[in-house]
Amino acid sequence: MILKYLIFEPELVGEFSEEWRQCLKQIVYVRETGFRLIKLNVFTDQPDYDTYIKARREIGKSIQNAFGKQCPAFNITVHPPEKPWKVVVEAGYADTDSTEFASNIWNSIPYVVCKSDYGKEIWAGGLGFGLFNSDTRSAAGAAFDQMKAILDTEGMSFNHLVRQWNYIGDILKIKHGFQNYQVFNEVRSEVYQKYRTIHGYPAATGIGMRLDGVSLDFCAVMANDYVMIKPIDNPNQVNAYEYGQDVLKGVAGKGKSVKHPPQFERALLMTGKKRSTLFISGTASIIGQDIIGIEDIEKQTVVTLDNISKLTDQKRIGQIIPGLDKEWGKYILLRVYVKNQIDFEKVKAICKEYLPEVPSIFIESDICRDNLLVEIEAEFLINS
Repeated sequence: MILKYLIFEPELVGEFSEEWRQCLKQIVYVRETGFRLIKLNVFTDQPDYDTYIKARREIGKSIQNAFGKQCPAFNITVHPPEKPWKVVVEAGYADTDSTEFASNIWNSIPYVVCKSDYGKEIWAGGLGFGLFNSDTRSAAGAAFDQMKAILDTEGMSFNHLVRQWNYIGDILKIKHGFQNYQVFNEVRSEVYQKYRTIHGYPAATGIGMRLDGVSLDFCAVMANDYVMIKPIDNPNQVNAYEYGQDVLKGVAGKGKSVKHPPQFERALLMTGKKRSTLFISGTASIIGQDIIGIEDIEKQTVVTLDNISKLTDQKRIGQIIPGLDKEWGKYILLRVYVKNQIDFEKVKAICKEYLPEVPSIFIESDICRDNLLVEIEAEFLINS
């Protein structure tokens, strides 16, 4: 399991390729004793689809050349960082002292298999890249097909998903009555209904992407017998999978009387012998199922962080993991999606005030509802 994250920015402003080389050089240089890089997320600013495809191939090739047989899972998405940068990178590292690693490839997609205290883990990214970019339903279906193929290859299933990232091009766009996000939710529901046989859902983020298409990342765990995987809800929020029809946009799918809500848990706790991980899903300024602070970026950021704090409440987590002391846990990552570049400074200031020592990455993205201006996800590490 990932134990630490580092954020890499270019040292000097330049052309995209130059900024990426600066970041890659830092990532390679930072190879730390006792840790191995298992996941890279490269967020870029690209003007059009063709340029993105070219840039993605360039980045992917350079990552594979740099790391060879220890290639991490990675994804490259169009989520512009704060200006003037054209690229920013998030890197996740696992502990080599207690984890065995294998870097595998399925149909040109690198992924990492870890065997640790938790059990067998898969980390994979970039599923669906370059497929059916103008058709959200087909793109989502293709990405889930690739997910299933990787899971099948490793003797695992959709039951083992614990964390999923869903990047949806033009997430709010409505075509012929169908909203892209709702189309994705319908496909996800169909896939889970077909392949997932256990109660509950993974933690997840569903976020916009500047260009068309769908791209998925995931972590799946075939847990050891003593590992407990438990959803954590927020008492101030309706579970996303219980949203009412009035919240969901667009029309229902062909032959369906209702629209399917997004199927994910607010957070998912996975306990281990040495430590536990809390995956906190993409979280926004929603109380009940209603948006708070419309057109007020500062209010939305504060409410979002408060929602996240409810998920990491020591008293509630202590009911599941007894005996937590004062140094019981810490955030190891905040990933912050901001709808408008003009709001970056305000959002960063509030996040740094609330959680000043946490590695944080800020990128531009549409959120899953028209009036939402910010969404934040996090990972929280608990000392068992």
